[in-house]
Amino acid sequence: MSFPPYVHRAARGNSITPARQRAFISALAGSGIVTQAARAIGVSLEALYKLRRLEGAEGFAAAWEMALERGLARLEDCALERAIAGEERPVVRGGEVVTTWRRYDTPLLVFLLRQRRPETYNDGRFVTRAELRAAKREARGAWDMTQAMDDGSGAVASMLAKLDAMVARRQQEQPDAD
Repeated sequence: MSFPPYVHRAARGNSITPARQRAFISALAGSGIVTQAARAIGVSLEALYKLRRLEGAEGFAAAWEMALERGLARLEDCALERAIAGEERPVVRGGEVVTTWRRYDTPLLVFLLRQRRPETYNDGRFVTRAELRAAKREARGAWDMTQAMDDGSGAVASMLAKLDAMVARRQQEQPDAD
């Protein structure tokens, strides 16, 4: 990946030289993990983030973003491979591996398909856990309110039946009122 590296005006022994910047970007593109790439060139995260913010280091910052994108693409490929090919899992009995079995990660595969091709695989029914919890709380609240209004005499059921009859009568009188 080619980019204009930042050149220090007065380089010191611990400066992040253009060669080390290129090595960092290469390691980051390969792993997608900033800490691992920093470790690979022997530089602290603090020094790298400070360099990234310097005026004149825009090329380094842009290369950093591109390297992260490549690292994430690699991670997606690894996840897809794991979802499709599965992974060998040992079966241990008496402290010894007696056989193995292949585990396929179907939820991971579904997630990847929905992310990569939402127009095909996201049918609109996919909701997050938080959305599901909120819907359950809302439904529970409505149910609790209905139960609180019902004193056991069937008054709520009677009122609901009367409302349904009124709606049906109105629809018969004005069929196009929807």
